[in-house]
Amino acid sequence: MPALRADADQIRTLFSRAMSDMYRAEVPQYGTLIELVDDTNRETLRQHAQLRASLERSDELERLNVERHGAIRLGRADELRNMRRVFAVMGMHPVGYYDLSVAGVPVHATAFRPIDDAALRRNPFRVFTSLLRLDLIDDETLRAQAEQILAERHIFTPRTLELVSIFETEGHLTVAQAEEFVREALDTFRWHSEATVSLEVYKRLHDAHRLIADVVSFRGPHINHLTPRALDIDAVQAGMPQRGITPKAVIEGPPRRDCPILLRQTSFKALEELILFRQANAAKVAGTHTARFGEIEQRGVALTPKGRELYDRLLASARQADPTACDYDTELTERFKVFPDDWSELRSEGLAFFRYSATSAGIEACKRHVPPSSLDDLMAAGFLRYDPIVYEDFLPVSAAGIFQSNLGTGQQQNYAARSNRTAFETALGAEVHDEMKLYAQAERNSLEHALVHLSSPQLARRAMA
Repeated sequence: MPALRADADQIRTLFSRAMSDMYRAEVPQYGTLIELVDDTNRETLRQHAQLRASLERSDELERLNVERHGAIRLGRADELRNMRRVFAVMGMHPVGYYDLSVAGVPVHATAFRPIDDAALRRNPFRVFTSLLRLDLIDDETLRAQAEQILAERHIFTPRTLELVSIFETEGHLTVAQAEEFVREALDTFRWHSEATVSLEVYKRLHDAHRLIADVVSFRGPHINHLTPRALDIDAVQAGMPQRGITPKAVIEGPPRRDCPILLRQTSFKALEELILFRQANAAKVAGTHTARFGEIEQRGVALTPKGRELYDRLLASARQADPTACDYDTELTERFKVFPDDWSELRSEGLAFFRYSATSAGIEACKRHVPPSSLDDLMAAGFLRYDPIVYEDFLPVSAAGIFQSNLGTGQQQNYAARSNRTAFETALGAEVHDEMKLYAQAERNSLEHALVHLSSPQLARRAMA
């Protein structure tokens, strides 16, 4: 009897659960955060029947409790390339290119995540994966030393890469192999309380940038946060102090809205953890390192290029405003008043992506009558419904804001704007997916499917033209 196969969705779920259990054991406050988010989500769904109905129609309610995103930081091109291979076993693919150097963080990044609707419904696990920009270290001696230190480490167990090769050759893993793969791959993301460098070297790396010290000084890319999805991040922010957690002062991203857009994020301060550093005489000396923190996110609708251009422009204007004029939240809310906060307007103005579905009444009516000939008429008649497509990706300014708040507010680096997507994709060994194309395709597919359900294939073909 042939061995049972494990599909990518199953492996991704096994891995994300194992990661959550591991991080909960390593960072107890993460467990407190999960409890707070779960309590807040239940109350939000109880109070907002329309939100619950929309999530149910989009098959998003079931995924809510398993939804997490993590973040890791890598140091070498081959680490990124092999990480892509590892995530491919879980059905996770690189989406988007993020240059954080423009915000004072010496990395560029992508997000590994599922890319088709069915996989996202089952488990939308994401890992924001950064690659250190060694070229942004001005001190040539320190840069060479960092390169040498990174060259000596191996972040994957040999068995992990063996199982990846089996997957690439066979096209699948058995259930037993998948379980072993999860155990082996998890080792890459574990916390290590012993550094691979001396305290003196660590301090030099730290002085160049705290994130450089975090990447270079350890034998693996420990997961530095694991993020649950909240339906009301303002309620979570307000509830954190009541659970003994101190949140960052400002929620990153757009302001609170009736129709949430893109991504809002907050976090609690990174832990200061005891680390043993190597000394020349093989002795160990104690020190501390700050890296791991708790984060919460609220996801809204994905914006079209037109909507994203408006968002970026309004956010930039708010961040450039006179900080003495008023507090940032007030300024942000004021600037975003020109951004429509109504689902109908967002759709009609082409600012956001939506998932279309045929209503039961529409399907029955179209069996007896010729359906209306336009999308607007179909919606006006109640034959066609639309729900927001959730934003599955990240915002570089928000990510940098979270990084900086947890690396220390006093450290602000100014790097020349040297975005290098080509170098990143060369290191990755593949091109990153364009998130806008993925959202547009999801919208087109849903509309075509809905119109066919309404027995209107001709209108479907015209809509897709």
